[in-house]
Amino acid sequence: MLDNHPFLIAAALIALAAFYLIFVYNGLVALRQRCRQALSDIDVQLKQRRDLIPNLVETVKGYAAHERGTLDAVIQARNAAATARGTTELAGAEAALSGAMGRLFALAEAYPDLKANQNFLSLQAELAAVEDKIAAARRFLNNTVSEYNASIEVFPALLFAGSMGFRQEAFFDVGAERPALQAAPTVSF
Repeated sequence: MLDNHPFLIAAALIALAAFYLIFVYNGLVALRQRCRQALSDIDVQLKQRRDLIPNLVETVKGYAAHERGTLDAVIQARNAAATARGTTELAGAEAALSGAMGRLFALAEAYPDLKANQNFLSLQAELAAVEDKIAAARRFLNNTVSEYNASIEVFPALLFAGSMGFRQEAFFDVGAERPALQAAPTVSF
């Protein structure tokens, strides 16, 4: 019986290491899946925003027909955002769309009748609600990505995460548009 003792200890250590490896692997898979789900949640909110934009543009067209360049820029930015692929490209396209939308709302300031139009106000309020949801979804995604990226960089996961297909995920970063998006909007009556 004593002769099998080292074998039993070695077998127990190997089994323990295997269970730990499975535990860490499953944890990384769950985190990666949360990242994908969070990005999908952002896609849903962004699609809702993109669906609102044509209605908003059509409402503005009736009041500001000669502002064609601004309206075309909004539609072009919306279409670019709709076809963007990957987190980095999507973030850049959405930042450009946010900038174009800012110009559209600035344009509305020049038309008092438009600012008072109930359809425009309703669409603007709905868009603001969607923007809040998008901001919350971005924060959740970036938090999840941070947790996932940290998990694949810590010991012992870093020893095998790369060989098992776990790669760094990209944050949803608005990049160069950040200062414009962080600036407080100006409201004038």
